[in-house]
Amino acid sequence: MTDEVPIAYEALAKGTPVLSSTGTEIGIVEHVLADSSLDLFDGIVAKTHDGLRFVTADQVGLITTTAVHSKVADADIPNLQKPHTGDEVFEADPEQNTGGELNEWFGRHFLREHWTRPRNDNE
Repeated sequence: MTDEVPIAYEALAKGTPVLSSTGTEIGIVEHVLADSSLDLFDGIVAKTHDGLRFVTADQVGLITTTAVHSKVADADIPNLQKPHTGDEVFEADPEQNTGGELNEWFGRHFLREHWTRPRNDNE
C-alpha cells in the first residue's frame, strides 16, 4: 500500500479490487453511488462471488489507483447488504397538459376542466 496513490471517488474505475480491513478481497467495483452535483458520496457497489454487495461511504477507508481499502472486517463480509434497487425517478414534462386557451390553463391549475362562472338567477 506504500506505492499507491490516493484518488477521489469520481476517478474510481470499474473492476478495481475492494479489500477488507485486513486486505482480503471482497470483490471488484461494479459502480459508485454518488451525486456529483451535490458532491455526495454514498458508497460503492462491489461485485462479489455472492452477487452485488453495498459498501457504505462510512465503510470505505482509502481509495487508491489500485484498490479500495475498506473498514469492513473479514467476519462482516457475508453481512454486507445487497444494494437497494431504488425508487423510480420521475421527471417533469413541460409539454404535458398544454392548451392554447386561458380557461384550459385555469382548469389544469385549479382542477376544473371547464372553468365557468356560476349563474345567478337575479341577473
